Amino acid sequence: MEYSQHFLYPSSFFASREPYVVKTVLGSCVAVCLWDKRLHFGGINHYMLSTWTGNDLASPKYGNIAIEKLIEKMRSMGSKMEDIQAKVFGGAELLDVGGGKSSTMIGERNIEIAKMMLERCKIPIVSSSVGGKRGRKILFFTDTGEVRHKFLEKREL
Repeated sequence: MEYSQHFLYPSSFFASREPYVVKTVLGSCVAVCLWDKRLHFGGINHYMLSTWTGNDLASPKYGNIAIEKLIEKMRSMGSKMEDIQAKVFGGAELLDVGGGKSSTMIGERNIEIAKMMLERCKIPIVSSSVGGKRGRKILFFTDTGEVRHKFLEKREL
């Protein structure tokens, strides 16, 4: 099958009923892939920070906004909550600060907000590859929900 392609930049999301392969690269950022198992289409986001605090714009840069917006988009395209499933990727801790422990824990907080919001919305996480010390490149197929991923060496980020 010939797929249209879309590169997903940080602080954005994408959903389509047409077959797309969506590519993105993640470090401490997280991507949540949602797939409608009844209608066979999906969407993905790519966020940088876990929670919007109300200080600047409520953008998909923040996990709580990005996940909410992607769910809204899927529902506006005909999805029912009970038909949506999730796959979660990213959240690596790439910065070592003395003793090998990151002082910021951005990746960990990004993973936690995804788990928390998906659980609250009763969207099951059917697979994930999160945490660790290496970034990831992912390919998300909107028509099947398939996600291919590979770990990156630090020089590739």
